[in-house]
Amino acid sequence: MRVAVLGGCGGIGRSLVEALLAQGDRVAVMDLQASLDRHPPAAGTLAIPVDGSDEASVKAAFHIVREAWGALDGFVNLAGFMVGMKPLREVTADVFDTTIDGNLRTTFLACTAAMPLLEAGEGASLVNIASGLAQFIRPHYGPYAAAKAGMIALTKTLAHEHAPKVRCNVVAPGAVDTAFLRGGTGRSDERQQTTIDVAAYGAMIPLKRIAVPDDIVGPILFLLGPGSRYMTGQSLWVNGGAYMP
Repeated sequence: MRVAVLGGCGGIGRSLVEALLAQGDRVAVMDLQASLDRHPPAAGTLAIPVDGSDEASVKAAFHIVREAWGALDGFVNLAGFMVGMKPLREVTADVFDTTIDGNLRTTFLACTAAMPLLEAGEGASLVNIASGLAQFIRPHYGPYAAAKAGMIALTKTLAHEHAPKVRCNVVAPGAVDTAFLRGGTGRSDERQQTTIDVAAYGAMIPLKRIAVPDDIVGPILFLLGPGSRYMTGQSLWVNGGAYMP
């Protein structure tokens, strides 16, 4: 397969890229230049700097993929971040706009730019990474939850509009112990304190631990592969049992 991974330098992204390469796929890693510098992709990958919230940057990134490969068999959107966990009445318009831009707008720009390449392939699959917070609403996560709920709605729309050529699905994880909990790869010091108490969080989960990147990679590979060939417009909730819709 020819697979592009937006956010491929993050914790889940690095594990996913490793798994894709291990099964013989060609991989394009798209991420912020700071992330590419901090976590250089493996040899043999196509490394492409991109600012996911900038339309021109996104279009340029997928133009590089088109020039290199001509088409895509899979696209995974891992881009996103969370800031300013506060009650909505304390959230500034700037924080709200930044969160929507960095998550929902990025998804719109990336998916619409990737789609012509996916439609040029055979049996292609698009996978957006949302969050359990899109439906399992908790206080203080308002802008992020709204953005991720929007991502799911956007993915379902894409599933309708591009069937049967391209399948479009979502993986919605609970908390994963990566740099995301510290502000995001390329946007923060990955060694700083997490935004949640990892031990306390794990104790509340039926499976008694917080997720690690490989827990999310398996469901992504499933949605990219032939085992999910009759699935589109669906969300896989991957959270150790914390949320059971």
